[in-house]
Amino acid sequence: MKLRLLGLILSAGLLFTGCSSRRHPADVWDSEGPVPAAAELPRLKGVRFQVIKPYEFNLDGYRFLHGVALASHEGRLYATFGHNRGGENTSTEEARFTVSEDDGRTWSPVRTIDGSPEADVGVSHGVMLSHGGRLWAFHGAYRGTLKEVHTRAYLLQADGTWKKFGTVIGGGFWPLEPPRPLGDGNWIMSGASVGGQNPPAVAISRGADFTKWDLIRIPMSPGLGSVWGESAIVVADKSVHLYSRYGQKAQLLTSVSRDRGRTWTPLAPSDLPMAASKPAAGMLSDGRRYLINSISGDGGNRRSPLSIAVSEPGEEAFRRIFIIRDAVHPSGPGESHPKAGLAYPCALELGGFLYVGYSNSGGGIGRAGTGRELWNNNSAELAVIPLEALR
Repeated sequence: MKLRLLGLILSAGLLFTGCSSRRHPADVWDSEGPVPAAAELPRLKGVRFQVIKPYEFNLDGYRFLHGVALASHEGRLYATFGHNRGGENTSTEEARFTVSEDDGRTWSPVRTIDGSPEADVGVSHGVMLSHGGRLWAFHGAYRGTLKEVHTRAYLLQADGTWKKFGTVIGGGFWPLEPPRPLGDGNWIMSGASVGGQNPPAVAISRGADFTKWDLIRIPMSPGLGSVWGESAIVVADKSVHLYSRYGQKAQLLTSVSRDRGRTWTPLAPSDLPMAASKPAAGMLSDGRRYLINSISGDGGNRRSPLSIAVSEPGEEAFRRIFIIRDAVHPSGPGESHPKAGLAYPCALELGGFLYVGYSNSGGGIGRAGTGRELWNNNSAELAVIPLEALR
């Protein structure tokens, strides 16, 4: 009997070991069955949609718009984005912003943070941080067409203009998610490092001095090749999870740090399909993680529907996926088209809601003369999600 019992225990142990070994450390999907197809995903209820900046080439002459970022500061909602009268990632790009006094329902005329007067320099989309009564903006910039990529810092002044601090992070770093506190007095900001294999990267501040940062590139797994490391992070105590785009492959890449972002596991493919687009991620106030992009079992690189993966409180893996918005959205507001791309999301939790900004391509390439002949000539839009809907 004892031998038989021992054999059963050993067999159970072997079975447990075999089961756990099938889960790769980079995997992030923890639910029964595979990731559902888009048609099987539940749609969030009670979402309020608004337009931050419509595509208006015939009125303002701007073509490219991309990379919406949001911040709440002194009772106002701020949105920034990259804007260009010419083509994407060219030296005429400008960092611009608009302000809402009514929770995103209406927006002020668009103004410029930095339309660099330097020859052959473009300043594009970035991120914002409200801290200590100040509103900071950090924007990607470059020379020519994506050469010498770097990050520039700005501080909002009382008269609505922005103080320029110039380059604060070099090394190809383009900020893509707002700085998050690390719990040790420093802040961490995720993005991409343009050049070489284009890995994701993080920048860690030196205390609360937002003009001094240390750049850390995420190591790559062997054979991964070149990626386009647009990344987002979730901070939980000393652990930081990074979620990255995989170039043009519809698969999420992940890496983990257990020492507040100083060292990282090699970037590796996960088990979660995701369109080749910049993700947004974070931790809700109830301890649930979220990841926003076009995530479904059959979506491939289609940038719709815009969806959100959510974990259980305190868990690292995602359990459920909800649709925020489909490409076809006839009830409006916002552009509706079967081929609309809903991309480059950002997110901000505020007052019991999750505010999600995103680009809408309006259906892609337009007629000659409309200004939509080039990529990423978008409207900037907003979805306001009740946190209750995610439960």
